[in-house]
Amino acid sequence: MSNPTVHVVNLGCRVNRVESDRMTVELDRRGFDLVDEDDAEIVVINTCAVTGEAEAKTRKAVRHALGCARDPWVIVTGCAVNLHADVLTALSERVIAEPSKAKVAACAERLVADRLRDRPHSDDCDATTLTDLLGRSRIGVKVQDGCDNRCSYCIVWKARGPERSVALDRVLDDVRAAAASGIAEVVLTGVNLGAYRASDGSGKVLGIDGLLESIVRDTDIPHIRLSSIEPMDIDEALLARMAAHPTRVAPFLHVPIQSGCTETLARMNRPYDADDLLDLVDMIRGAVPGIALSGDLIVGFPGETDEEFECTRALVERIGFSRLHVFRYSARPGTPAATMPDQVPAQTMAARSAVIRALVDKTSRADAAARIGTIERAVIEYPGRGTLGSFHRVIVDDASDDLVGRLVDVAIMDVDSHGVLRGRVVRSAGAGAEAPVDLR
Repeated sequence: MSNPTVHVVNLGCRVNRVESDRMTVELDRRGFDLVDEDDAEIVVINTCAVTGEAEAKTRKAVRHALGCARDPWVIVTGCAVNLHADVLTALSERVIAEPSKAKVAACAERLVADRLRDRPHSDDCDATTLTDLLGRSRIGVKVQDGCDNRCSYCIVWKARGPERSVALDRVLDDVRAAAASGIAEVVLTGVNLGAYRASDGSGKVLGIDGLLESIVRDTDIPHIRLSSIEPMDIDEALLARMAAHPTRVAPFLHVPIQSGCTETLARMNRPYDADDLLDLVDMIRGAVPGIALSGDLIVGFPGETDEEFECTRALVERIGFSRLHVFRYSARPGTPAATMPDQVPAQTMAARSAVIRALVDKTSRADAAARIGTIERAVIEYPGRGTLGSFHRVIVDDASDDLVGRLVDVAIMDVDSHGVLRGRVVRSAGAGAEAPVDLR
């Protein structure tokens, strides 16, 4: 009897990606064959609901799966399920909603129980199996979930629930498993990463800075990257940890500023103003010279005037982001912003988005060019191509398969017309290496 077949579709954020990876591993361990969507008897869709467009993509993904050749069962999980499961299950009797991602594999197993009855399985999920299945050199490690903030535009807190953190021992186990499997870089992820709080076993409560220090001290993972972290959660203690370990911690922060205008930020219910952001950026760059800054920005928030948008544009230019995710405001039913007056027309939002994207294309190229003549660590993900600690892509002179999956030091030589850096591999790097790294 052949193994049952499954395909996992991931939509949305980095946290979803980590959770989808874990579901993939558990499905493999329960005896499923992982196949392309058209060949699957079961399709698992990890949904997103952060914007109206994301929910539309979720419905499109479900309809696409239902139309696949084998008439598969479609198991939906994730944020859209936690908010509007009935909308998805109404699409077909073959759609099953499972709110708990931890139960998705068991749900799939029940659909083909007669073909898996005698197969042993494990509920554990280690990075060794993940690496074998997905062939990645960089993987995410989920350390936190949920959010207690109440930004006026956001629905995620309803879908994800209150803040909660993964126990320190569990995080360290996941990171050690990644290191043991040859993973070069872990990316610490969470819905509100800076809200991480956990005991170190002696009664001391660690924040994200303490977690970072524990990982550096107690694991052999070569490289660590922080995922998205809110501006109000970046402090001197965290920056000091990053600065103390330049060869282990990526010189990169993704900061969701959302707006560069004080008045807009107030309507968003964000706990800082434009001057606070500029002061924060100065503090970050003073502590970690050469750091690359990425971020999120919403254009067209209700009430955003031309003058307010100009404040945002000017702040974005002044910060000089290496990359920026630009979102057009999407009204989420049930949020305060959805019923605010002065909703911005779609055409205006599109025009403002284009302005910011063009600006960030320039600042990204400038940030890349500023790295010429420096040495920076990179994870080689494909022959001749890698990701720098600053998260810029780099083409390296050595295109051999031997370097794939390894952390190396790259002398940055040039940047091409597309803003992609080119460099020369100067040495292989390991967790304990303290090679000189010049990040201006």
